[in-house]
Amino acid sequence: MSKQSRRNFLKKTGLGMMVLPAFEEIAAAISRPVYFTTGFKISEVTDRSAIFWTRLCSQETPVPIQHKRREEIFRHPIDFDESQPVGNMDGAVAGTTGFVRITLVNGNMEVFRSDWHAAIPDDDYTIKIPIDNLKSDTNYHVEIEARTSMNGTSAYAKGSFRTAPDPQTPSAVNLVACTCQYLWSYDDEERGFRVYDSMRRLRPDCYVHTGDYVYYDKPGPLAFTREKARHKWHAMNSRPSIRDFCREVPIYMLKDDHDLLKNDVDPTAQPYGELSYADGLKVWKEQVPLRGKPYRTYQWGKDLQLWLIEAREYRSNNDLPDGPGKTIWGKEQLTWFKETVAVSTATFKLLISPTPIVGPDRDTKKDNHANKNFHTEGVWLRQYLSTVDQLFIVSGDRHWQYFSKDRETGLHEFGSGPVSDFHAQGWKPDDVRPEHRFLRVKGGFLQVRVFRKDENPCIQFIHYDVDGNIVNNYTHYAYS
Repeated sequence: MSKQSRRNFLKKTGLGMMVLPAFEEIAAAISRPVYFTTGFKISEVTDRSAIFWTRLCSQETPVPIQHKRREEIFRHPIDFDESQPVGNMDGAVAGTTGFVRITLVNGNMEVFRSDWHAAIPDDDYTIKIPIDNLKSDTNYHVEIEARTSMNGTSAYAKGSFRTAPDPQTPSAVNLVACTCQYLWSYDDEERGFRVYDSMRRLRPDCYVHTGDYVYYDKPGPLAFTREKARHKWHAMNSRPSIRDFCREVPIYMLKDDHDLLKNDVDPTAQPYGELSYADGLKVWKEQVPLRGKPYRTYQWGKDLQLWLIEAREYRSNNDLPDGPGKTIWGKEQLTWFKETVAVSTATFKLLISPTPIVGPDRDTKKDNHANKNFHTEGVWLRQYLSTVDQLFIVSGDRHWQYFSKDRETGLHEFGSGPVSDFHAQGWKPDDVRPEHRFLRVKGGFLQVRVFRKDENPCIQFIHYDVDGNIVNNYTHYAYS
């Protein structure tokens, strides 16, 4: 029925123009479509719970990636107009208000359904829904349902995941990790990043992104405002390879400097344009499905426990003189780590840090434990960690792949590498230091496998290139 026909109908029935605005508003709400253009994430999975994240969108596809790129590292866009409306920028996806609920079904046809949750502009139309009381080591089918009004037509997105095994039960675990992804460093024009398709082929149980999921301080656009910071997440999350991966693989996310505010940021940092440190935290909490503290620990079966470390919110100013009081972890987090490690019954302990603890790192860098700016805490931390039985470190931030063994303590650290070869830089390929057991200045990812062979628990660290080819393999048995 056309607008004119509706007006004639209302006039003839005596309802008049007084009713028309309400009629038009209801009709528009019912007919307005909603989309999951920026995908959804299954996150913070335990043996009993998970958190589900999504964002409601008003456009079915993002604004196409149109700009050509420079040929040097990071592939910055050419002639990008930083002042244009955000809605016109490459990868832009507009949000919309509405309602979302989650339905989970396991193999026994047990159904878990959440209440409806509202998507609002103040949270960038994002929604986080926790679901508890799940069964351990169980496959769940996921259905996300959205409407623009409670009387509207529903849109659906589907996925699946497996909860973690019970902490008392030996179980094989397949984890993958990666770091550092700038939108314009993509290596597949249609899908975005090849590494996500390569990781998905391994059918991992979970994925850890160790930080710098987006880059606020690189052009295309520079995130000088909250709106532009949010745009960075929209453009990244709408890449097909990431969307397809996240509907099947639970994710744990850590933040670093570039997806919080700017390079080497700490809580005392001045704003980046109009974007303040508080703004950066607000956007992070919108876009990342968490509850509680940013540091947390999860156990996957009897043989593996993860510690996910926060490296930005509790740190001292980078430029303060080094000494006993200068810290990256902060007293609160360090106390928590000591307490949780002390009571852990897991065979292997995996500390996942957004920044290196062993390194080595470049002499010009200053914001991690492998740098002289945090030398005092770094020396103490490496010594302490080396006393924890069967503990290994996975590090983000560095734009190359490596496996290092600390010369003083024997501590093992594995750097996953960035998501694409276009993002790899910062270290000379022939600069092999005494700590290095493996070094490769290219993109790729790290796989961590835990399993038992003849009742002997085993942990494997396998580096892959972006296409899923193995480039390094280290295997360690609990009992040699």
